[in-house]
Amino acid sequence: MIDLKIVRDDPDLVRTSQRTRGEDPGLVDALLDADAARRAAIVDADTLRSEQKALGKQVGKAQGDEKQALLAKGKELAEQVKAAVARQSTADEAAATAHRAISNIVAPEAPAGGEDDYVVLEHVGEPREIENPKDHLELGESLGLLDMERGAKVSGSRFYFLTGQGAFLQLGLLNMAAQKAAANGFTLMVPPVLVRPEVMEGTGFLGSHADEVYHLDKDDDLYLVGTSEVPLAGYHMDEILDLSDGPKRYAGWSTCFRREAGSYGKDTRGIIRVHQFDKVEGFIYCKPEDAEAEHRRLLGWEKDMLAAIDVPYRVIDVAGGDLGSSASRKFDCEAWVPTQNTYRELTSTSNCTTFQARRLSIRYRDENGKPQIAATLNGTLATTRWLVAILENHQQPDGSVKLPAELAKFVGTDVLTPR
Repeated sequence: MIDLKIVRDDPDLVRTSQRTRGEDPGLVDALLDADAARRAAIVDADTLRSEQKALGKQVGKAQGDEKQALLAKGKELAEQVKAAVARQSTADEAAATAHRAISNIVAPEAPAGGEDDYVVLEHVGEPREIENPKDHLELGESLGLLDMERGAKVSGSRFYFLTGQGAFLQLGLLNMAAQKAAANGFTLMVPPVLVRPEVMEGTGFLGSHADEVYHLDKDDDLYLVGTSEVPLAGYHMDEILDLSDGPKRYAGWSTCFRREAGSYGKDTRGIIRVHQFDKVEGFIYCKPEDAEAEHRRLLGWEKDMLAAIDVPYRVIDVAGGDLGSSASRKFDCEAWVPTQNTYRELTSTSNCTTFQARRLSIRYRDENGKPQIAATLNGTLATTRWLVAILENHQQPDGSVKLPAELAKFVGTDVLTPR
């Protein structure tokens, strides 16, 4: 949730952010009305409770008919208090619902517009000329790395098997990411991939993108995570952190699940857009004033990983209308895919400011010992989709794939050869 004080003090800022996202600015007025109703209900309930308390003192001193009259009045007042408390509870719930309906405030530096209005910040590396390039699926099948047909047979469309050296390639990639993260001060975590509703909702994934999430209902009421950002955000839920020595950084290695709702007919070939994949995700808790610098550091660590797989890529500043509800600003790194003659997203890093931590009640103590809301950030350090860029950019004329030296050390081989 955004800071309610900002909504009260500068509602136009929040309305502008809503318009930038392509969302309803009227939600701001709905929140202000709900907040006013909530505060009025609190005053009413507190006033009646004070009257009730004062009356109780009078009853203790009264006798005879006066006491009986006061008792009757007390009974009537008790009913009024009960009704006022019920109205306050309803008003609290309505205000909380209105509050959660508003997405994070878009950073003023983020570009305006929608999905196609990103700004390219830099290009790294030059795409090399590849005569008659094969796509990652053809390479994966010829090298015995990937089996989509049996994945579909076992689980349906958009599922796959990584086989033989394909499995070692993914494990090597993720292990390299984990080792690099640890060397940079991240604590490696293997988190649960099923979370409670309050954790999934608290991270902002049950809003407009709820149809992307797999839900185990009936007896379980748990959600399969689409990123380890979710359990890592929930890790310190309802806690007060010690950030006196700097940010807390975690790297979560997990399997991720996405329904890919609304993507029918898109990227159906290969493993670019699938229902299940593995990922190492960086997640950071810090003081709000440190969040922007941590965001840049996360981007730097992502670029270091991309340098290790030696693929051409570009960095884009994502437009406000294409941000997730929890992100204030987001940078994507997109790698060159030769057979598509375009760049495709490999990493994403978001500054969520205090939005998630406020929902999940994650705080730290300032220099005066007073609890304050923390900030959270997340960023991709490696994922299954990277295999697409690795295979296509490092394919050789004989059908083999020559792995970059740093990655090869983790995979256990320099060259993937046709079976």
